[in-house]
Amino acid sequence: MQRKPPQREKTLGSKVSAVLSVLLDLPQTLRLVWSSSRWWMVLWAVLLFIQGLLPVATVYLTKLLVDSLVAATKLDIPSQGFSLILLPAVLMAGVLLLTELLQSVLGWTRTMQSELIQDYISVLVHEKSVAVDLAFYETPEYHDKLHQARDQASSRYLALLESTGSLFQNSITFLAMATVLLPYGAWLPLILLLSTLPAFYIVVIFNRRYHQWSQKATTDRRWTEYYDVVLTHSAVAAELRLFDLGPHFQSAYQVLRKKLRRERLNLLKQQSLAKLGAALIALGVSGAPMAWMLWKALQGLIGLGDLALFYQAFNQGQNLMRTLLGNLGEIYNNKLFLANLFEFLSLQSHIVDPLEPVRVPSPVKQGICLRRISFSYPGSDRPVLKDFNLTIPAGQIVAIVGDNGAGKSTLSKLLCRFYDPTAGQIELDGIDIRNFRLKDLRRLFTVLFQYPIPYEATAADNIAMGSLDSQPSLAEIEAAAQGAGAHETIERLPHGYDTMLGKSFAQGVELSGGERQRVALARAFLRNAPIIILDEPTSAMDSWAEAEWLERFRSLAKGRTTVVITHRFTLAMRADIIHVMRKGEIVESGNHHELLEKGGLYSQSWKAQTEAGDRPSVISNLP
Repeated sequence: MQRKPPQREKTLGSKVSAVLSVLLDLPQTLRLVWSSSRWWMVLWAVLLFIQGLLPVATVYLTKLLVDSLVAATKLDIPSQGFSLILLPAVLMAGVLLLTELLQSVLGWTRTMQSELIQDYISVLVHEKSVAVDLAFYETPEYHDKLHQARDQASSRYLALLESTGSLFQNSITFLAMATVLLPYGAWLPLILLLSTLPAFYIVVIFNRRYHQWSQKATTDRRWTEYYDVVLTHSAVAAELRLFDLGPHFQSAYQVLRKKLRRERLNLLKQQSLAKLGAALIALGVSGAPMAWMLWKALQGLIGLGDLALFYQAFNQGQNLMRTLLGNLGEIYNNKLFLANLFEFLSLQSHIVDPLEPVRVPSPVKQGICLRRISFSYPGSDRPVLKDFNLTIPAGQIVAIVGDNGAGKSTLSKLLCRFYDPTAGQIELDGIDIRNFRLKDLRRLFTVLFQYPIPYEATAADNIAMGSLDSQPSLAEIEAAAQGAGAHETIERLPHGYDTMLGKSFAQGVELSGGERQRVALARAFLRNAPIIILDEPTSAMDSWAEAEWLERFRSLAKGRTTVVITHRFTLAMRADIIHVMRKGEIVESGNHHELLEKGGLYSQSWKAQTEAGDRPSVISNLP
């Protein structure tokens, strides 16, 4: 029991320290705003400064107007009384007009700033997203960070800017109001501060609780977004209807939304009750000065103008103090959420350029050698490759075959250095690839990944993305499409190479799986890289399209080092050498005829299909 008071004191101290820390970090946070829109920020600050002085001018002019009215009522000549009140009335009208004008200009300034800030933050998030290691995309923690940075950063920065501007403007107004109140009692500004401290404490407490809840609820919110995509995306529409999955996903969505709504409403209810208590305290503290000034007015110690000035100045001062502390609470709250953005932007890549890079070999003369490679994906203890050795001679076609999960597709990620092996090294012409600049190394490769991505763009642009730096001509794009067997398909589209692919935008056309794969192949072949990696290049093609493409395969690969990852005998048998993988290891190697003669796993899979009366096509079920 004796230790509880120090614990509460420590907790209060830590909260005050946290708020002060946020304020001290504010200039660093605003540097991002300065970088995105510096001259708009200068204009914004000047306008806020002027606007901060106008309420004080209004209060002072009110006093002059009341005093002038009192004096005018004592004059016998009405025209003289009118002249007394004319100047303060005109000045009051001018201040009101200037206030409206500044409001309009500030609204325009804020709109421009918000657009620039949103675009600038989007650029920062996008740059970081394409720069981080591929490994980040395979962890749920990264997706939580990305969600928090992308979905809240812009709005929180705009809210922070708004709160900071309000803090700046209201501070100027409050200082001016405090100066007006000082002649009536030096203790009055202190009363204003004391009356609003409970409300400020409540704002800090509940902003922190809301931030903690929001962090905890990120995964649930991501699940609701996933369910929303499933319920509305065209790729899932057919299965939703066939298996009647709509009610299942709707229920899952609604359960989570109800949970999130209930938790947030509970927080808001607690905060509302606490705010009511703080308001009652503020009312009690601020009532005494008002009663004191009324007593002085009744005693004739002050005039009506002084009473009007005091009432407006004290009332506005109290509102300003409450707003000021509220601004601090909002800044604290928004800064807590912006920590997510800065945490995301501070993510460090582990796959980086060497300090002293070596020039990549051109042309590639010896080839690629993987020496005693072991590899496990981040966050997993299961080895995908273990003590793995492989040689890929320059200019030859090498096929990698094996069952699913053997580690075949992992090879392409290691060769392009999306990951580094946990042990061993990969050499290109005898040089460890970690000695090359990443961009230089990756320019040596063109890759068709196992699941090619169709972009929402024209057919020509989809292919051109394989070599944007070289700005390929239409003739080069068509040549790549012909090599991939996509030219005839594209020519049949409504607008040929200018046809939009995908149904997300107007006049788009949806291609079949095999057609999308051939467009992706064309994209890969357009890039005139010395090393080609094709991961299941014919998996989505029908037998006729595959046969047509296989006829020109060797001519397309001629003179280039080619790695083909495949399940298909029809493709593997055209390779110069075939490596059979099983459980992360090479278990046999040779060309098609040599492997059949060895009687190993490759041969057994071939014979099993032959004896069943099938034409051997798919390498699977290796013993």
